[in-house]
Amino acid sequence: MTNRVSYAPQDFQKMCKQAERDLESKKLVVLMERVKRQIAERENPDERLQSSSDTRRGAMRLPSRSAPFER
Repeated sequence: MTNRVSYAPQDFQKMCKQAERDLESKKLVVLMERVKRQIAERENPDERLQSSSDTRRGAMRLPSRSAPFER
């Protein structure tokens, strides 16, 4: 017989809330980086042409909640 680890309901709720906070903070960091990049592009439009060919740019973007495969 295997022993399953069962968390107390309070612990499970705390873990869920922490996971939500982690996800929200990650989204916030990505958003802040995007805004900083847009501000830098406005100040230096010449650099925009060079960075537009950067393939790493698309990797930073998080999928939206409406993505069909996310659920």
